[in-house]
Amino acid sequence: MQSTRFNCETVSSFIASKLCSHKVPSAPTGFLRALAFIMAGAVLRGDEDLLTGRWIGVVVLAGVLSGCGNGDTLERFDGPTMGSHYSIQYVRHSAGPGPKEVQAEVENILAEVDRQFSTYRSDSDVERFNALPANSCQIMPGPILELIRVGEQLSVQSDGSFDLTVEPLLNLWGFGPQSREEQVPSTEALALVRQRVGHGHLRIEGDRLCKDAAVEVDFNSIAAGYTVDRIAARLQALGVDSYLAEATGELKAVGRKPDGSAWRIALEEPRDDRQVAERVIEVNGYGVSTSGDYRKYFQQGGRRYSHTFDARTGTPVLHNLASVTVIHPSALMADGLSTLLLILGPERGWDYAEKHGIGVFFVVRDGNRFVTRTNDVFERIIRGTNQ
Repeated sequence: MQSTRFNCETVSSFIASKLCSHKVPSAPTGFLRALAFIMAGAVLRGDEDLLTGRWIGVVVLAGVLSGCGNGDTLERFDGPTMGSHYSIQYVRHSAGPGPKEVQAEVENILAEVDRQFSTYRSDSDVERFNALPANSCQIMPGPILELIRVGEQLSVQSDGSFDLTVEPLLNLWGFGPQSREEQVPSTEALALVRQRVGHGHLRIEGDRLCKDAAVEVDFNSIAAGYTVDRIAARLQALGVDSYLAEATGELKAVGRKPDGSAWRIALEEPRDDRQVAERVIEVNGYGVSTSGDYRKYFQQGGRRYSHTFDARTGTPVLHNLASVTVIHPSALMADGLSTLLLILGPERGWDYAEKHGIGVFFVVRDGNRFVTRTNDVFERIIRGTNQ
């Protein structure tokens, strides 16, 4: 998730230190109070016991649990990644790996992803490719080629609205890594940059990625979800069968906590002034991603311009769909689809989700209020987790 995110690193770390120690025999009063607030849809602020992801409107409710007499404990660690934050909670069995071992494995994955996908370091694989002129090729690691194929699939299915080559547009409008200032560009400048945008300019030849125009690739709409899937796979390989893995707000929850309760996620109302829980869901075996237009935007001439672009027009979307949450077995696909649906808007996006059987939670602006909408697939998934 073209997705971006909350500024809650300090709050998240503080709350995590309060809530996630398995040595605490029961949930503290503050946690129970915050949970009551959440269930009532109240505003969450200050030091309420809440762990938030950034960028997207997903809030992870961190339970403080001891084992249930079987030696299981709830472990947690977190840290910086991708200019943002990651957090891992997992149930450790008596003979299971300790948090230092698990954290080392997770951070190896994060370091690899950064070397390959970061648009903020000139020596990353993707930035070295972006610096090449037209009619160039570069040998690429397998994960980059894999995500190029995913991006092509999403581009074709959205008739070109979703595209991994929008970085020149992000820079032009003031949202990208090479931006100078947020501004509405001239018609001439936009037309010039659009010549360097389009997934059709990319092709894969064996282990090489090639381009016939000076396009620049940006994986921000799918890299975090891919990272979460990588972490989830590694946790499973280590024998961890119950966990909640989150990176820059994208997450995946599998299994249950030591007391048998589910991982609980709060979907946030898309406001830029405060955090309000729109709905709390329980998740098991799914990735969850939210894309919204409410964190990175600017206003000019009475219009609101967000960082979410329709590659066909080269401009930010202007419809009233404020955020989209997707729940999907793959965090990678949840990440990409949440962006795709946000680009398509409240009507085309809804039709796409229904046609492809995607579980979605839409939040639409209606004047000064928000209207929510979920489909049957979403509700069936949530009901299945609760059973």
